[in-house]
Amino acid sequence: MPLILLLALVCGVAVGNVYFPQAVSPSIATGLGIAPEEAAQVVTATQFGYTTGIILLVPLGDRVPYRRLIVTLLVLTGLGLLAAASAPGLVALLVAGVLVGATTVVAQIIGPMVAGLVHADRRGLVSGTLLAGSLGGMLLSRALGGALAERLGWRAPYLVAAALVLIVALLLLRALPAGPPSTAAAQRYASLLVEPLRLLRSEPELRRSCLYQSAVFAGFSAVWTGVALLLTSPLYGLDGSAVGMLALVNAATMLCTPIAGRQVDRRGPDAVNVICLIGVIASAPVLAVGSLGGMPGLAGLVLGSLLLDIAMQSGMVANQVRIYSLRPDARSRLNTAYMACMYVGGSVGSWLGIGAYGQAGWPGVCVLVALVTALALGGGMAIPRPDGAASMPPVSGRSESYGRGSSEGVGRDGRLGDGVRADAQRQVAAHPGEAGEKQASHGDHSQPGTPA
Repeated sequence: MPLILLLALVCGVAVGNVYFPQAVSPSIATGLGIAPEEAAQVVTATQFGYTTGIILLVPLGDRVPYRRLIVTLLVLTGLGLLAAASAPGLVALLVAGVLVGATTVVAQIIGPMVAGLVHADRRGLVSGTLLAGSLGGMLLSRALGGALAERLGWRAPYLVAAALVLIVALLLLRALPAGPPSTAAAQRYASLLVEPLRLLRSEPELRRSCLYQSAVFAGFSAVWTGVALLLTSPLYGLDGSAVGMLALVNAATMLCTPIAGRQVDRRGPDAVNVICLIGVIASAPVLAVGSLGGMPGLAGLVLGSLLLDIAMQSGMVANQVRIYSLRPDARSRLNTAYMACMYVGGSVGSWLGIGAYGQAGWPGVCVLVALVTALALGGGMAIPRPDGAASMPPVSGRSESYGRGSSEGVGRDGRLGDGVRADAQRQVAAHPGEAGEKQASHGDHSQPGTPA
């Protein structure tokens, strides 16, 4: 658990590098003497780099040993932040922003790594803890970044972020296990990049997770695109800072994701997903109260956005546990496909949210959220289950796992990998006849990723 908490801290530090430029961009405009619209390009450049890093770098988690890959990316992120802090003009700052965004994707590599470090019946709790760290980094980076920029200038947040990144890189260099040899070491890099598309085609459970999360994130993006227009409209007459204050309410989600993870471990991801999708649908009428204006409207926006965020993030824990159970040898590539679909859904949701607000106002955005989520719920249930299974069951014991060939874990001797498999081998030695009968009737599951 100390290592898991350290990795949650690393996730927060890494994810914060994507979000603190949003709060710093006004100070960048003042410091460089440029228009605010030009300074906002730094945010776009960082987010573009982050998306590029997910596609080009996260698949390397299945090929390069984790400690080497994560520490290298953190060092490159620190150098990029230092380059941004010393940038003489906008062009240099944009280039540094792309580099920072591309290399700060370690949170998307840590998740698949930790899925192989822990037993299958604890993946939900651990995934929820890592997600809580990411959410904390997202919220704190905006608040602290803006405060530092106002007091010490726009370069100060970049310098502080660089120091934090390099410190956690040194900590991980000592604390992180070296990891087993990569299962995809002989696979060409171009093949690694194409593999997420092949996995989407061949893994129905991956498609289910991608459908659920992309739809929910589309609704989430539509809400936060539309709520900015609503709060700054004549109905409320507030400024842009009101949107930031509303977002701070969702800090409570940090406490809920580990709880959701425990429920995933006990009940399985399918049950948690259904509850979360229903929660997203239920948030729509609560958010619609915001169209009344005044204090009742603000109360509806606060409660509705909190319910939406808790449901979305809890569903993300369930979806990640599901995909990590599919192919132990391809977890990073599975996560690449998942995150790419999620961000595509968010982009489409923002576009649809603007259109819905223009056509039907805030109620139109709320109807869009409920409609998209309901379609995803129905579509996910229509996706065929592998081997005709009714649902993906929860894990009830340390030596059990759901999904195909999910035999990685930490053995009783504390070493990486093959811990669960070692337990199975001891059982075979103790009861050879029974084990032989089971193997004959159910097939050989000893090789990761090999279906029965």
